[in-house]
Amino acid sequence: MRLFAEQRRSEDTERGSEARLSFRRVGASTVIDSAFATSPLRVLMPRNHGRAAWAYTSTLGGGLVDGDAIRLRVRVGAGAAAALLSQGENRVYRSPAGCRSELVVDVEEGGLFALLPDATVCFAGASYEQKTELRLAPGAAAVAVDVLAAGRSARGERWAFRRYGGELSVRSGDRLLVRERLLLDPDHGPLAERLGRFDALCTVLLAGDALRAERAALARRIQAAPLPARAGLVEQANEVGDGALVIRIAAVSLEDALRAVREHLRFVPDLLGDDPWARRP
Repeated sequence: MRLFAEQRRSEDTERGSEARLSFRRVGASTVIDSAFATSPLRVLMPRNHGRAAWAYTSTLGGGLVDGDAIRLRVRVGAGAAAALLSQGENRVYRSPAGCRSELVVDVEEGGLFALLPDATVCFAGASYEQKTELRLAPGAAAVAVDVLAAGRSARGERWAFRRYGGELSVRSGDRLLVRERLLLDPDHGPLAERLGRFDALCTVLLAGDALRAERAALARRIQAAPLPARAGLVEQANEVGDGALVIRIAAVSLEDALRAVREHLRFVPDLLGDDPWARRP
């Protein structure tokens, strides 16, 4: 494995962070073949007991500050299994000029990629753009989770950020399976009023033929579940062609959202060979 020490760019350039991760199958297991990151992004690579290799991201200072721009490129080799997680919540501080992050993942034939970060929490006055692009070769599969919390509600910062934009795209070979964008901007109306009693929004994605049975079971379960008046959890499952399932969740609390995600993805520890929600670096 090649590991390059963290480097800091000069003060007269944009506070951008470039990072790369490469996962490769060796025998029955996966290893991190190479890793590189620049400040403020850090990558931790703890061991686990399964066949997959794991990497955790974190930022210096515990979050993104004004002007931070992070770009992470990940490659999962043929037959490899990889999980990308975070060491804690993705906090975005007040940012008049804005912060942004971009994740681009290439998964080769027979590979598996699981994106399981903690929630994004935008503080009052934060402006944040997030882009996730998954490119799957034939026979590859991916699970991805994205959770957005209302903010620091205990401090009166409920949906008080300045702007949030999130984009997700998924390709399988030459086919575009999913492309969607979420924009939350107070210019379109007060966010707290528009989002009502809900304090968390979540997207769960399953893509690839290897997860066909899991996609079908999840879609049936969500579609069959009753929806009582003023439910604390509202879920919708949409099958995208024959290649992907997108689940959208609105929850009255972050805890309810995370509980629902883990229930829906209870098959993931078996895929990875270890429980990503029970182990922390």
